[in-house]
Amino acid sequence: MKNSEIIQLSDQELLERIEEEVTNYSKMRLNHTITPLDNTYKITYARKTIARLKTEWRKRELQQSLNS
Repeated sequence: MKNSEIIQLSDQELLERIEEEVTNYSKMRLNHTITPLDNTYKITYARKTIARLKTEWRKRELQQSLNS
């Protein structure tokens, strides 16, 4: 997911996406432990996507605190 796509998400969509990605990441890690994945970069990509989403969420929190 690109940063431009993340910025366009609403607050609610952003929170839902974070929860969804964290869940998928946890399942992927568990499955990789049991049976190795063909492409292990998927785990790294998922972790980076979660970081991008959380960074945008934190950016919005800071903007709201500055505006109030």
